[in-house]
Amino acid sequence: MSNQDQNDWEIDHGIAVEESEPEVKPPPMYKVVLLNDDYSPMDFVVEVIMKFFGKQREEATKIMLQVHYEGKGVCGIYRSEIAETKVVQVNEYSKANQHPLMCIMEEA
Repeated sequence: MSNQDQNDWEIDHGIAVEESEPEVKPPPMYKVVLLNDDYSPMDFVVEVIMKFFGKQREEATKIMLQVHYEGKGVCGIYRSEIAETKVVQVNEYSKANQHPLMCIMEEA
């Protein structure tokens, strides 16, 4: 049976056919997290947070203290591509400045 014949049959027999909108899921989000170490200076951590995550000094300081006291701190939540880019940028910047500060991403 062709599509036209099928449609005619459905119309003739009172079957209502409604086309549905495809369900579009939002992309998965990831937390970008700084990990504590015993060597990176607090000022450097604040600088990184401000430079790569666009935070003001006060908020960057709060995140730095969370990293220091709790072992890790969330700097932002992003789509996977953006989170991966930020992780690479922070890790390369830290290494270039001879600090062991590490950045990772976790599923949000």
